[in-house]
Amino acid sequence: MSGVPRPVLLLCALPAAFFVAFFLAPMAVVLIASLTTPAGQPTFAHYVRILADTYHWDVLWVTFRIGALTTLVCVLIGYPLAWYLVRIVKWRPWRRFCVILLVVPLFTSNIVRSFGWMVLLGRNGLVNDGLIGLGLIERPMRFLGTELGILIGLVYILLPFIVLAVGNALAKVDPALEHASADLGATPAGTFRTIIFPLSLPGLMAGAVMVFMLAVSAYVTPALLSGGRITVFSMLIFQQYSSVFDFNYGGALSITMLVLTLALVAIAGRLSEPRRA
Repeated sequence: MSGVPRPVLLLCALPAAFFVAFFLAPMAVVLIASLTTPAGQPTFAHYVRILADTYHWDVLWVTFRIGALTTLVCVLIGYPLAWYLVRIVKWRPWRRFCVILLVVPLFTSNIVRSFGWMVLLGRNGLVNDGLIGLGLIERPMRFLGTELGILIGLVYILLPFIVLAVGNALAKVDPALEHASADLGATPAGTFRTIIFPLSLPGLMAGAVMVFMLAVSAYVTPALLSGGRITVFSMLIFQQYSSVFDFNYGGALSITMLVLTLALVAIAGRLSEPRRA
């Protein structure tokens, strides 16, 4: 540390203090609360209660299923959309317009967006009217209060993360590699499979991780679009803190959710690593 210039230390001190004050300290408070009783006595009873109750496992399964489906749909839609914006669109004003159109919803409140989808997905909403008008359905479908409705809302909100991450990765692929592949006789599909996709995979994984973690931790969208019929884990945590005022049990729920989410992300990261011979 003696060789590090003082200005560099001063520049690093502010972000480090911010990280400690607004991340490590709150996490430490939640962790300590989860391991103590209201009287301050150490206990693991909160975690035993969570692990022994099948209701919590059912809610976890619903939460992670919705998160996984949201991630999958965002990847299936976001990768082709990113490819279109980076590789197909040549007119820069149109590309900028598409990117702005994509990210504008991120500047809108989650509550406003969710209420908008409640109107669109209602029995007399635009979605049902459009499906009936196209002859795809005969009677209005029930979207609100279903996992499908929550999935639609989350995909709409989180899709930009995949598109921006993949688009950035695709833009960094050297065109010379594709030309060399074509000169060696590879087909466009073969070039994509062996060169472009592996090089864009880190961006895809980064976007997928962000989408999954935001989806499983989302509260506003599932709470509004579920209509109280579906419960996700974030809703249980919110109930403990806002209604029951059991901060110890709520802390245990929060830590459980954090540990399981990080474990799944770590497993996905290991599975996506290229295998070495």
